[in-house]
Amino acid sequence: MAAARQDPGSRPDGGVRFFCTAGRGLEPFLMQEVRARLAATQVEYISGKVFFTTSSDLNMLKKLKSAERLFLLIKKQSPFTVSSPRKGKIFNEIQKLINDDPGSWLNTISIWKNLLELDTKKEKLSQRASNPLKRKMGENEIIAKKLKVEEMQKIETTHKECQLEKQIKENALEQRDSVTGQETLQEEGCQNDVGKAVDAHNQDDLTFRVSCRCSGTIGKAFTAQEIGRVIGIALMKQFGWKTDLRTPNLEIFVHLNDIYFVVGIPVFRIPLASRTYIKTAGLRSTIAWAMASLAEIKPGAFVLDPMCGLGTILLEAAKEWPSAYYMGADVSDSQLLGACDNLKAAGLKDKIELLKVSVIELPLPSDSVDIIISDIPFGKKFKLGKDIKSILQEMERVLHVGGTIVLLLNEDHHRLLKDCREGNSPLNSKGSHTHEPEIKKCLNPEENTGTSEMVPSSHETSNNACLNKMSPFGSLVPVEYYKVSLGKTEAFICKYKKSHSSGL
Repeated sequence: MAAARQDPGSRPDGGVRFFCTAGRGLEPFLMQEVRARLAATQVEYISGKVFFTTSSDLNMLKKLKSAERLFLLIKKQSPFTVSSPRKGKIFNEIQKLINDDPGSWLNTISIWKNLLELDTKKEKLSQRASNPLKRKMGENEIIAKKLKVEEMQKIETTHKECQLEKQIKENALEQRDSVTGQETLQEEGCQNDVGKAVDAHNQDDLTFRVSCRCSGTIGKAFTAQEIGRVIGIALMKQFGWKTDLRTPNLEIFVHLNDIYFVVGIPVFRIPLASRTYIKTAGLRSTIAWAMASLAEIKPGAFVLDPMCGLGTILLEAAKEWPSAYYMGADVSDSQLLGACDNLKAAGLKDKIELLKVSVIELPLPSDSVDIIISDIPFGKKFKLGKDIKSILQEMERVLHVGGTIVLLLNEDHHRLLKDCREGNSPLNSKGSHTHEPEIKKCLNPEENTGTSEMVPSSHETSNNACLNKMSPFGSLVPVEYYKVSLGKTEAFICKYKKSHSSGL
């Protein structure tokens, strides 16, 4: 098989090539986010992954909200064709990815090391600048300890004091030499010369492990362990690295299926989707952020989640758009207690008000809310049935004309709310078709015939015809919707605008 060779992690213009994993259906949100937040270029996608080039540092990359994990790209190419029953042929092709192009691997490793070192230096400088009092207290503690040691040393004989002094001097010299040696290795690691990079990595005793995922045709022919073992052996032979399955310095991520073959390095050990400010997880944080971003929250807006649960949507919204006013409501004491704990952990207790009220009896005036964002409960333990009508009518009542509703719905609820029957697409308030995000297939960048499965295809229809079929929610006009994955369950993120007074 003649595999198409792809560019390594770096770019001539100084940008670095990354990719993020994303929940199925969230690719459009992530593509838009990397463009806006990171000024990313060459943004491409394949199912579950978004590729991009950026010069942003790790501090900015850490702020991505719609991504699951972030990787530095080593290889991206077309998949292997399993046309022969002989495993050796495929294994040979996999080994060639390393043996035929070691420079791209070493170049990406150097970029990875430099990114982490630069991030560590910035973090240390930031801590020193932001905590002068803490640093001073720390210095005082060190001085006190030194004085105590000196007092104890006075008890010792003069001979022992001399020996201790000599030992301290020798240790200081050794440490200085060690630091100098490490700085030299770091400088050599930044150079493009492959030979020097290999020597530097060997001296650093780099340890690694391979995490492999296989699916599709090749997943049926080979196990992930077999593919990972072949790649691991090739890396050991080519670079002299050592394997460490428990605490490696470096992790190599490999994903192989019928659509693509991707190799990368995880930039952070903790996934981006793991929010440190959320004590008790509820709705997936990436879904919650995507819903909030779709609402287009402006400063001073009144944002309501009338079925807030543990408050995940409000937390994500308030963290990203802090200049709005947020309110959450729920009838469950346990859910509200959990939400309160989350608000305290996130430092947002003063930013979000919680109320114990029913979603069908909101203590709010009509036309008083700017934005409603809510996860409408569904599943075996939730039996909303006809209550969905009352819930949506109450939301419609409190929302002012021109306001926005963003809901997470299951397929049945989504079908109920669609203003047009099957075969027609959602329309915006002006009657134009829902905008499909600009997406380019990354394996065939010159082809632009594919559309994202998150946004359905459009069919001609008129806005008036749709509005006639919207009863009993005539004032809610659909703007756009996205089909997303919640693990084993699929759902829809739907955005609506209130076009006129509901008269409720």
